[in-house]
Amino acid sequence: MRAPSPNERPALTDRDSLILRRARAMRRGPDDFLHRIVADEIDDRLAAVNRRFTSEAVVTGLPDLWRGFRPQARVIADDPVLDLVPGAHDLVIHAMALHWADDPVGQIVQCARALRPDGLFIAVLPGGETLAELRAALAEAEVAETGGLSPRVLPMGEIRDLGGLLSRAGLALPVADQMHLPASYRSLTDLARDLRGMGESNAMAARLRRPTPRTVLARADEALHRMFPDPDNPDRFRTGFDLIFLTGWSPDDSQQKPLRPGSAQMRLADALNPDRTKP
Repeated sequence: MRAPSPNERPALTDRDSLILRRARAMRRGPDDFLHRIVADEIDDRLAAVNRRFTSEAVVTGLPDLWRGFRPQARVIADDPVLDLVPGAHDLVIHAMALHWADDPVGQIVQCARALRPDGLFIAVLPGGETLAELRAALAEAEVAETGGLSPRVLPMGEIRDLGGLLSRAGLALPVADQMHLPASYRSLTDLARDLRGMGESNAMAARLRRPTPRTVLARADEALHRMFPDPDNPDRFRTGFDLIFLTGWSPDDSQQKPLRPGSAQMRLADALNPDRTKP
């Protein structure tokens, strides 16, 4: 991994390591349950839009997987410089990869430029309280065993901050919403296996480059069961994934526009209480 120059912001992601982890997951057969849920949810949302999309692109860290989900789309990797042609698409989906981007605004800007006027952009990524339980348990365990902390779980963006990226990228009618997916695991080993299967294990640039001591992992597993027990099964612990959906449109004159301040024709009080006698 290249070291940043003095004027560069330190990288969040070790890109080479992330690519290797994703490739390993695909070779072994990916654990794609989150991606399948996202693909189905996108289908449902597109079905509710009164529009037929004819030129679709998907940006993802697992292109081979998403070619199976959306065979009609042009599927590309989430490289820092996206292989997108300006104005070529009426729908661009950024699927489960934006959380690893060192420049998420730049990724959305590139997708926005690839849209035709009134084209639709959809991004889906984990955020919010995703794996908050794992982060807490690992922190407790590592402090107890080593006296310090190291980056182990990718920081997750909050829905308000992520929604603001849409306007910064110049997209109109921005909407951000969230879907919570609860999960239950028998052990930390099982959770780690799923994360590796999704290509989502630790690829942060600042991570430790030596194996985690078994004592840390054992204590973290104990902490997960103690702090976050599954009420339906005492042998398991609970965690969850928050999926953030970001939606925006390429600006076009046909879209709805907000009214100018002071242009309202009725007072708010009269609209809320039509029987009120005006002074």
